[in-house]
Amino acid sequence: MEKNQPQNQEDLFFSQDERSGLYKTIFNRRDVRGQFKPDPIPDDVLSRVLYAAHHAPSVGFMQPWNFVVVRSQAVKQKVHHAFVEANDKAADMFESEKSKKYRSLKLEGILESPVNICITCDRQRTGPVVIGRTSMKEMDLYSSVCAVQNFWLAARAEGLGVGWVSIIEQQALQEALAIPADIVPIAYLCVGYVSHFFDKPELETAGWLKRTPLDDLLYFDQWGEQKSSDEETLVSQVIEDKQFPGNW
Repeated sequence: MEKNQPQNQEDLFFSQDERSGLYKTIFNRRDVRGQFKPDPIPDDVLSRVLYAAHHAPSVGFMQPWNFVVVRSQAVKQKVHHAFVEANDKAADMFESEKSKKYRSLKLEGILESPVNICITCDRQRTGPVVIGRTSMKEMDLYSSVCAVQNFWLAARAEGLGVGWVSIIEQQALQEALAIPADIVPIAYLCVGYVSHFFDKPELETAGWLKRTPLDDLLYFDQWGEQKSSDEETLVSQVIEDKQFPGNW
């Protein structure tokens, strides 16, 4: 067995510039819908982003993902048709005023983006028993979501916009992409260069929802326990840092 060598000491920590780049990427990531440009994505750029996705953490190192690269307009049209059907159904689920606002939102860029990527999960990839999935069977699905996040952040660092299309029936998506029944489509992503990125998420700007303060989401030791004398300094720091994302 090949011996796993430790990283060099200088690789234990990142420089301030490197940390800044990471935080800037995270806080400037957006779900892009309507700003896609038709410019092609160079193969070397797309390859780097796919490698970033492939290096996501996965339970038992099972790497359950595949990446379906979609450039065909005919295939995009099939996916878009499935989106339209699901979107019409979704709009009817909201009350009248909310439904009207919902219908005004641009929620996908399937046809406008030069490349669509479907990230999937093969739940049987390494057999029925997987290290780390013996108790929590959904860990393979969560691992594939990590690949989506890696892809998204790498794409943003490369100046690419990404939009996740989740308003679509799973079976319709499988049929459009000829995905076998036992393979789970995790994310259908619209990818491309954009005219601009918004300062805030579009749904926040549109007044659909506001970002919840981080200190409202913190519990200590027990679910629902928000006060702890041992954690007062952390809560104070979180409140002090509320503008932190806006500084990158």
